[in-house]
Amino acid sequence: MRYYRTTSHSRYDLKVHVVFIPKYRKRILHGHIALKLRDLIRQICTEIDVQIISGKVAPDHVHLFVSYPPHLSISSMMQKIKGKSSY
Repeated sequence: MRYYRTTSHSRYDLKVHVVFIPKYRKRILHGHIALKLRDLIRQICTEIDVQIISGKVAPDHVHLFVSYPPHLSISSMMQKIKGKSSY
């Protein structure tokens, strides 16, 4: 049986694979910066009820495969993740 997430009025299984890059695709995501970014993404996703199925921080991009609630659009989810992690 598939695993469905539920809210008070819906059952859903919305998953999306997103990839985002730093400006000019510079190779800056390594070492302690990559660890800090990974922790920030986990924290932000927990706050907005997004479940990370898998993810990888490469030196020049980030892969995320996530399950998100239906009240949250993909663009607003990524705006929150990228906005807070850019600082």
